[in-house]
Parts: sequence; C-alpha cells; structure tokens
Amino acid sequence: MKRFFDFLVALCAILTLLPVFIIVALLIRFKLGSPILFTQDRPGLHGKVFRMMKFRSMLDAKDSKGSVLPDDQRMTKFGLLLRSTSLDELPGLFNVLKGDMSLVGPRPLLVQYLPLYSSEQARRHNVRPGITGWAQVNGRNAISWDEKFKFDVWYVDNQSFLLDFKILLLTIKKVFVREGISADGHVTMEPFRGGKHD
Repeated sequence: MKRFFDFLVALCAILTLLPVFIIVALLIRFKLGSPILFTQDRPGLHGKVFRMMKFRSMLDAKDSKGSVLPDDQRMTKFGLLLRSTSLDELPGLFNVLKGDMSLVGPRPLLVQYLPLYSSEQARRHNVRPGITGWAQVNGRNAISWDEKFKFDVWYVDNQSFLLDFKILLLTIKKVFVREGISADGHVTMEPFRGGKHD
C-alpha cells in the first residue's frame, strides 16, 4: 500500500510540477552552470546503495590544487534559496518512482557513514529512505545527530499511513516557514563522526 501510494503521488507530482522542474533547471544552468543535477551514491533499504538525484545547489569551485572548496565557500544565495524552499529535492521524486526511495522515511545519508552507526542507529535502514521524514519535521539540520537518529528509529517502529500523511503536511509547513535549514556554523549539517555505543 505504501509503495503504491508513493508511486502514484510521485507520478502526479512530477506531471503537475513539470513547469517548475523546467524553470529551476534553466535557472541552475544560468546561475551555477552545468551539470544541473547533483547525483551521489546513498544507502537505501537494508543499506543497498542507489544513485540519489537532487538539483545542484553549489558551485563547482576548486582551489589551486584542484580540490573542491568547502561547502560554505561554494554555496550561493541562489543555492540557499533552493535548499530553503526544498526545490533542490524535486528530482528525488524520480527516485521514488524507481523504488529507491519513499516519500516519507529517514533521509538517505552518506555511504561512508555506514560503518560508523551503532546497531540501533543502523535500524534506520529497515525502511526505504524518504524525501522527507520524522527527523526533518522535528528540526531538520538544526538538531544533533543523536536526536536525528532517535527520530529516524522511532519512525521505523511507528510508521503508518496516518503518520506519513501527518509528516507530509508538516513538511509543507516547514518549507513555508523555512526552519532548520542548517546547523549552527554549517551551511547544511556538520559531518557525522560516529555513534557506536554497542
């Protein structure tokens, strides 16, 4: 039932928002250059790696040695606007269509974090990752990693259609209020250093 709901809503959203996709893509091409999409390997259901898609929100700037500059030096006002309005997440709807992601679930994090999780934290991979989730509507990037994982695992244990619907409604509210976009001192979220306690 959840998979059918995800597929139907994602398909309808893509068709409805097609003009928005086109406008955002053109603006990114003009303001940030190419590529328009940002793709990255992320762990999904049971830790299986998939290719996640987002609209690009940072410059591809490098230092004199060819190394990519830190996020805060590559982020632009336009990129911040994309993130604060969650427009950068729209291509994730195609990941939902493919079955790599769900509309609601723990956000897919970096592959290099996998060996750093405690067994409790790793339970976040018992469900498909989501475009939005319980942690996102309870603080997004402004909460600590420990809080984020507790919210993710709580969702795994309490997921339901009604909870998903509630999270989707709260997500819409969060987008308009633009809360929790970044952690203090970071343009997104500080790196996860590990949380193994067992």
